Amino acid sequence: MSTPEKMETSTADLDCVRIVASFEELLNAEFAGRVNAICWQRSLSGDFDQIVSAIGPLDEITALEEDDLMSLELKPDGEVARQRLIDDLRMMRGAGLQPSLDCIPAYSRSNAGELVPVDVYDFHADSATVATDTFLCNYTVACSEGIRNAEAVRYVDDPGIRSKLLQEYGGPDDEGFAAFLRERFYDLHYAAREGGKPYSFGFGNLWRIATQCPDSPVPPCIHRAPTTREGDAPRLLLIS
Repeated sequence: MSTPEKMETSTADLDCVRIVASFEELLNAEFAGRVNAICWQRSLSGDFDQIVSAIGPLDEITALEEDDLMSLELKPDGEVARQRLIDDLRMMRGAGLQPSLDCIPAYSRSNAGELVPVDVYDFHADSATVATDTFLCNYTVACSEGIRNAEAVRYVDDPGIRSKLLQEYGGPDDEGFAAFLRERFYDLHYAAREGGKPYSFGFGNLWRIATQCPDSPVPPCIHRAPTTREGDAPRLLLIS
């Protein structure tokens, strides 16, 4: 296992990403073969940073509703961004999704000494007990990143880590141990292989990514939240 290279791969060069040109295509495109992420590429107008500035300092992740957005005093570019956010929320709700527009100062972090980090800053897969996908869009500060499945390995599949987890479990490598891993979300977290190159989700693009769920035709999309610097403004993220 290793730290992934800093250079990112363009989504246009990825065999695991399908690019589409509309929201309807995003909803209806199928995952198949290596494709476990679908991207509606967009170039959005408006000043989304102005939205975050108008909200002010936050101590925790805060979901924004239309009323919250409409209460903000904004300049013209900020008003354009606000309408885009409202339109995106309405568009997704109109499709039967349950989006949340989150203003995120930071996520909680795993303890440095843990064998398997289980925070969203680490490469991970989303999971569900029913067939479902994750939708997300980054608007400010820094973008989520993905990595090809072939360029990552689950921590629990590393022999050294698995051996130590078995000691922690105190039993054989059986279904009980598998349940132990699932209960702690250890089975959902990955490390980049040597030479692995992440790819950026980019600003304004609306993504639909595969989760680890029953009847999924493809492996889940492995991704992570960006590590932001101390003093950075909160991120705006739309997720469903």
